Amino acid sequence: MSRSRIAIVGVGNMGEAVLSGLVKSGHAPEDLAAGVRRTERGEELTARYGVRAGSAAEVAAAAEIVVLGIKPYDVVTMLRSLDLKPGQLVVSLAAGITTAAMEAAVPDGVAVVRVMPNTPSLVGEGMSVVAGGATAAEDDVADAVALMKAVGDVAVVPEKQVDAAAAISGSGPAYVFYVAEALVEAGVHLGLPRATAAQLVTQTLAGSSLLLRETGEHPAVLREQVTSPGGTTAAALHALESAAVRAAFLDATRANRDRSREISAEG
Repeated sequence: MSRSRIAIVGVGNMGEAVLSGLVKSGHAPEDLAAGVRRTERGEELTARYGVRAGSAAEVAAAAEIVVLGIKPYDVVTMLRSLDLKPGQLVVSLAAGITTAAMEAAVPDGVAVVRVMPNTPSLVGEGMSVVAGGATAAEDDVADAVALMKAVGDVAVVPEKQVDAAAAISGSGPAYVFYVAEALVEAGVHLGLPRATAAQLVTQTLAGSSLLLRETGEHPAVLREQVTSPGGTTAAALHALESAAVRAAFLDATRANRDRSREISAEG
């Protein structure tokens, strides 16, 4: 990362996840700052991470990278209120706010990068999608990538692909939790105690995800390894195909992407 002084404005769940990840990855606490509204929150973050805390304007003025962890509808107003200078980089974690909208709210020479993280970032296993704005150079995007690697993996995409990527990774945890919920209920219906069903589902999902990542195999290959011809898994998969589950996921992600585009247009 070519810039070291980082201010995180809006230290909610995602903002704090980034702050925590930076500290855990070895970033010097004295180079980090938290922009907060309440003094008590600033004192809490200083005690927990050893970072400076202050108002959004104070911490942004001294930073090389300003990370926005605030609500989407506050982003443009916040940017207009900050005294940003050429050479600074703005990294927005807000959904639905385009780089063009942000660029119109900052002075010339301030680069903007848009990031779509997901909630596993809270445990250091996030998947973030990064897209540079029109004025963002390669070094700006590289700094945003290095920033988000503190909380997981990163993919760089053109901004026109952000909505599609977010439909997979941004909302992806909700799909996984939905499947987990359904499997727990299925276990209960099959006669298992709820706690046992939850244990079986949680570890199976965690182990399967790790196997997928560590082996690098295509999901179809791993699925076939579990599926014996004419066996129990084959019967279960036949039921899922008959219910058009695969097609439902295609419809769901398309609906997600389209709604994201609508929100961007409304903004």
